[in-house]
Amino acid sequence: MTAAHTARAVDPEHATLAKAANENFPVAPFFLPRDWRTDLMAVYGFARLVDDIGDGDLAPGGADARLLGVPGDRADDRLLMLDAFEADLRRVFDGTPRHPLLRRLQPTVRRRSLTPAPFLGLIAANRQDQVVGRYETYDDLLAYCELSANPIGHLVLAVTGTSTPERIRRSDAICTALQIVEHLQDVAEDLARDRVYLPAEDMKRFHVQETDLAAPTAGASVRALIAHETGRARDLLSEGAPLVGSVRGRLRLLLAGFLAGGRAAVRAIEAADHDVLPGPPKPGKLQLLREVGVTLRGEG
Repeated sequence: MTAAHTARAVDPEHATLAKAANENFPVAPFFLPRDWRTDLMAVYGFARLVDDIGDGDLAPGGADARLLGVPGDRADDRLLMLDAFEADLRRVFDGTPRHPLLRRLQPTVRRRSLTPAPFLGLIAANRQDQVVGRYETYDDLLAYCELSANPIGHLVLAVTGTSTPERIRRSDAICTALQIVEHLQDVAEDLARDRVYLPAEDMKRFHVQETDLAAPTAGASVRALIAHETGRARDLLSEGAPLVGSVRGRLRLLLAGFLAGGRAAVRAIEAADHDVLPGPPKPGKLQLLREVGVTLRGEG
């Protein structure tokens, strides 16, 4: 057992929250008001734990299973764990949850008048990951992103009290783009989990087989496919960009960071000549800062 897993077995709440430091995008940066940071970290704790359950990334020892009332010998049953997690989520709204991360979430839910829908969407996405490993069309993938990504944007807008139908629409475009970019960066890792988030119809169009995705480096057909999907993500980021200009103050800087992070990741994929198979192309800090500046100026 690694040191990180040992820490999680002893204190799963704080070990989960500590993962925020390694995320692609800042979860609750220092420049935000303290109450926003508190609530965004509570939302992050929920989202991180549900993903860890769905990916089978919980530490050995069964601490999270015990907290959710699941027998230790069933801790590897991801669907059972997700069912138990959903039951505990519902206690956030009508009782006292068992898991400390959900007890941490309860004051945020009450303070911000959050509804169950976005949280249930994230759980549903992880359930889908257990039974669906391939997506036939781009529309199918977009429907998955409505569950796996877009609820995060809804929660950020709700926590900051800035939700409007137009902002939600722009947020959905950005969140879907960020999810697609993450899938493009993680093609090899996802394949190892028996998941392919590249639409099958696009793979056929570009003459790409799954065996091509298992190669150490990408051939011309795979690069063309990744370029196509990267272009889609770039267009979605452009569609969502007006969201940043619709708010002011520190929230504008936070949203600019999300948008800039997606744009910088797209540029990193392009700089790698769309070869994502050796490992995720990641932008450097300088590139990210440059993109933040461009975004805040309303360029690009």
